[in-house]
Amino acid sequence: MAQVQVQNVTVLDNPTKFTNPFQFEITFECQENLEKDLEWKIIYVGSASSESYDQVLDTVLVGPVPVGTHKFVFQADSPDTSKIPAHDVVGVTVILLTCSYKEQEFIRVGYYVNNEYTDSELIENPPGQPQFDKLQRNILTSSPRVTRFKINWD
Repeated sequence: MAQVQVQNVTVLDNPTKFTNPFQFEITFECQENLEKDLEWKIIYVGSASSESYDQVLDTVLVGPVPVGTHKFVFQADSPDTSKIPAHDVVGVTVILLTCSYKEQEFIRVGYYVNNEYTDSELIENPPGQPQFDKLQRNILTSSPRVTRFKINWD
């Protein structure tokens, strides 16, 4: 049985400008005292065609973790726009929130993200080079994809 159960993830400041930080409020319950840290990551998928465009936006270590319910806000800067192919900027992509213990990933929460212009002129006539300051990011919070992995907690 997993020693850590993620109870809730709330996406804060959504929708927002593309260039604003990502913010997740994470609530989890720990069944036993953990001697090592939990490693949380926020990963932005820059292109569906290759993992080479994925960006780890931030990593945070939480621990040691005592038994009980814990809550924190995990914030990360927006992705480095120079590392995203121009043709993959506008439209749907994915943001991943992962957690590992002793270098073993035990949960991954994925959300679809829709990046779009809000100005009608830019919607009808998108520029050749993305105008990041005019893009809005909307994380689709209604149906996250949660994947759990069995790990060795000892």
